[in-house]
Amino acid sequence: MQGHKARLVELLELTLQSAPGNSYEFTQPIQMRFNELISGVRSDVAVKVFGDEFGPLERTAADIARVLEKIPGSAAVKAEQTSGLPVMTITVDREAISRYGLSVADVQDVVAIAVGGREAGQVFEGDRRFDLVVRLPDEMRRDLTMLQTLPIPLSAEAREGHESGGGDGVTGPAYVPLGLVAKLEVAEGANQVSRENGKRRIVVQANVRGRDIGSFVDEARAAIARDVKLPAGTWLAWGGQFENLVAARERLSIVVPACFLLIFGLLYATFGSVKHALIVFSGVPLALTGGIFALWLRDMPFSISAGVGFIALSGVAVLNGLVMITFINQLRNEGAALEDGIVRGSLTRLRPVLMTALVASLGFVPMALATDTGAEVQRPLATVVIGGIVSSTLLTLVVLPAVYRLWHRLDEPSPAAEEAIDRASIE
Repeated sequence: MQGHKARLVELLELTLQSAPGNSYEFTQPIQMRFNELISGVRSDVAVKVFGDEFGPLERTAADIARVLEKIPGSAAVKAEQTSGLPVMTITVDREAISRYGLSVADVQDVVAIAVGGREAGQVFEGDRRFDLVVRLPDEMRRDLTMLQTLPIPLSAEAREGHESGGGDGVTGPAYVPLGLVAKLEVAEGANQVSRENGKRRIVVQANVRGRDIGSFVDEARAAIARDVKLPAGTWLAWGGQFENLVAARERLSIVVPACFLLIFGLLYATFGSVKHALIVFSGVPLALTGGIFALWLRDMPFSISAGVGFIALSGVAVLNGLVMITFINQLRNEGAALEDGIVRGSLTRLRPVLMTALVASLGFVPMALATDTGAEVQRPLATVVIGGIVSSTLLTLVVLPAVYRLWHRLDEPSPAAEEAIDRASIE
């Protein structure tokens, strides 16, 4: 399913590349909305370029986009389009309007009414009222030739000063065409001006495919620092899904140690002994080893869902060790020898440990094989739990009894020492 989806996206990209002047981004509706709400961008990784002048910002953003396109795993790299919007500019010729006795406001008022429109009254329909706006039709407002003929009314004094003949007293024209007193042109202007924290900003976005976001950003940072020279007054900030990853990683750096400390505290409260608590807690690294190996075997990067799986795995691993050590301690309290208690306890608790491991691991198999919506979250978590439970179970049945024997070897004398003690008591 995932392979078919990736192939479909690849075919769509190849097809849409032939459309000039457009850029496309492939995502999912909920993912896009959450990314936009949380970090303000819709892609996995975003490089935010801050500064004061748009010229240096645009050049820097273009350089960063070229660098990101060369990094393996990058897809849909694009810089925010801040220019290219067609804008009609009307520049008033001040010398020309002075000859006709006009002011800049006279010309601007006529242009504002013709192009933008102005309220000229109200229309009533029952108890509803609507503003009546006067302006030129749309086809005329888009035609520069027509706009150049737009009549600008002259005042009476200006008409008298521009006699239409050789001084025969006939007044001049009442209007003058806009093209004689202003220059009209259509040029590319600013498309949008984005700001964040009071500074102008241009965003360079990229999606990551086939690798983890963390390593991609590390490589991108090194490449940008090496190949892109930032102008004075310009700085970068990273956002997108990577911003969420950093925040979640910071939380996990607090939650995971706190979880381990809580587990150890509960074990100490159960046994009342640091030695037994450490023996049971040794099952945690054994489980983590299996989870890491399972991720490597399935070629999955470490993610936040995998980190949550490690936390859940620690509880299952501690439970298995707790079941075995508690029963061995019970046998020893009943008078069983060290070796006999370890062997009997391991064999007796073999079935409960295997049942606990099988129930937990088999329950995660559908998640580990998921390919539908949400599989990118389910599969790392289930993979970690299954791999960790397998390694934890095998090592718990073998390593935990051996560790228990090593730590309690001084609690009981060896057989030779017992025989010497018996001979001494007989004598």
